Amino acid sequence: MKVISSTQNPLIKNILQLKEKSRLRKKTNTFVLEGQREIMLALKGGYTLETLLFYPDICSETEVQDFIGDYSSRPEIIEVSKDVYQKIAYRETTEGIVAIAKTKSLDLENLAFKRENPLILVAEAPEKPGNIGALLRTADAANLDAVIIANPKTDMYNPNIIRSSVGCVFTNNIATGSTSEIIEFLKSKNIAINCAALTASIPYQTQDFTQASAVVVGTEATGLSDEWLNNSTQNIIIPMQGEIDSMNVSVAAAIVIFEAKRQRDFN
Repeated sequence: MKVISSTQNPLIKNILQLKEKSRLRKKTNTFVLEGQREIMLALKGGYTLETLLFYPDICSETEVQDFIGDYSSRPEIIEVSKDVYQKIAYRETTEGIVAIAKTKSLDLENLAFKRENPLILVAEAPEKPGNIGALLRTADAANLDAVIIANPKTDMYNPNIIRSSVGCVFTNNIATGSTSEIIEFLKSKNIAINCAALTASIPYQTQDFTQASAVVVGTEATGLSDEWLNNSTQNIIIPMQGEIDSMNVSVAAAIVIFEAKRQRDFN
C-alpha cells in the first residue's frame, strides 16, 4: 500500500488546492470531502471516489475496507502520516479519513423527477455557504424533488457547502443555471412559480402547493430579481408580526416548504 508522509507530496498539494480553488474543481471535475458520514452519503448518492486517504491512528486499514464495503466505486487507498493528515483535514473530528471524488453534472437538462407533481426549492444567488447548507438540509428533511440554484456564486462542491449541509449536497437532486434558464425550464414542465416577495403577495398558507410547484427564494439583502417577479405564478409572503419585514432565507424556505408538505399529507 502506498504511504505518504510528506506534506510536500504532489497529491497532498493538489488536495489543498482543490479545497481552495473552485476553478480547479471545475477543471478536473473532482472535489475533496472528509469524514465518514459525508463520504458514506456521497457513496449512497452514486458519487465515485478516486482516492481515499486515511490516518491509521484514527482509522485503520481494516476499518477503511469495511467502510467502503461492496460499493462499485473502489478508490486508491493511501495511508498518510499524522503531519499529512493534519494538513489536509479541516477539523480533527473527521474520523481519520479524507477522499477525492468525481463531481456530477448539475445541468438542468439532466434533472428528472420521480413524481408528476414535484415540489422544488429554487434559491437565487445565495452567497453564504451556511445558508446554502441549511437550505439543502431542509430539502433533505422534506424529501424535495429537487433543489435548483440560480446564478450560483460558488460551485456546489465548495468544502464549506459540503460541511454546512452535513453531506446533504449528496442526498438532494440538485441543478444549477441562470435565472432565465430556470424560469424557462419550470414553465416547460408546467411547474407553478411561487415567489417569496413583499409585493402583490398572498399569505403562503393560502396558496395551493398540491400541484407541481416551485418555492423560489432570494437573498435576505435584496430579495428576488425582477425577472422572477415578472414570471411569478403567485407571489407569497410569510406574515410578520414584529418590527422587521424579513427573516433568514433558510428559515423562510423551511416554513413554506413544510406548509406545502402538510398540504400534500407529507408525501
